[in-house]
Amino acid sequence: MLPELKSKKGFTLIELLVVIAILSILLVIVLVAINPARQTRDARNSKRRADVLTILNAVNQYFVDNSDFPTGTPASGGGADDISSAGVGLAFCNDIVPTFVAALPVDPSSGDTTGCSAGYDTDYTIERTTGDRITIAAPGTEGGIATISATR
Repeated sequence: MLPELKSKKGFTLIELLVVIAILSILLVIVLVAINPARQTRDARNSKRRADVLTILNAVNQYFVDNSDFPTGTPASGGGADDISSAGVGLAFCNDIVPTFVAALPVDPSSGDTTGCSAGYDTDYTIERTTGDRITIAAPGTEGGIATISATR
């Protein structure tokens, strides 16, 4: 009589490799669909849009209250100037902070958080056109998006 073989319970190596391959394919599909780098880039560009509008609103509120632009605002038709201590200067920042905006926003890529002190730099620009319209721009956009700007 032939000896009886015991049935072994468990997974074979082939079964385990197939499951690992399927899980790997699903992981790649999920990572491509979510694309964390794109999500982060889009979040920084959204913050730039919000910052541009915040600075523009602060400048407009200053103008409404004082019938003039903040100190250091570029001359009409003079081109764009950096919103920094080296560009428009400390007086510009001190004119709008904290009365019209709690803190001057900075570009999310710069990491500058010095506020209204010597050496501050927001990485945004301000321009005053010949019609006394103010344009605030964020030239450091990411992902092939053109410069983010707003004018009033």
